[in-house]
Amino acid sequence: MDGPSFDELLGLVEPLTRKEDTVMCASIPPSERLSITLRYLASGNSFQDLKFLTATSPQAIGMLVIDTCEAIIECLKDRETIKMS
Repeated sequence: MDGPSFDELLGLVEPLTRKEDTVMCASIPPSERLSITLRYLASGNSFQDLKFLTATSPQAIGMLVIDTCEAIIECLKDRETIKMS
């Protein structure tokens, strides 16, 4: 995916994927959530494999991939065409 397409998709899903920081830890930013999700979808790697590339736990990756995929579906479900580069 090229940069402008990533930025366009990020602009759509960012409000749905932004989480609040807590006292215990900072939240994973929407851009990183989208990046991890797209890498997972494109590569087919396991969450365990992705933890080494992203420094994120497999459990967190599993939750954020599901949340981000749901956000993508919600944002794109009513669009007639999607430009693919």
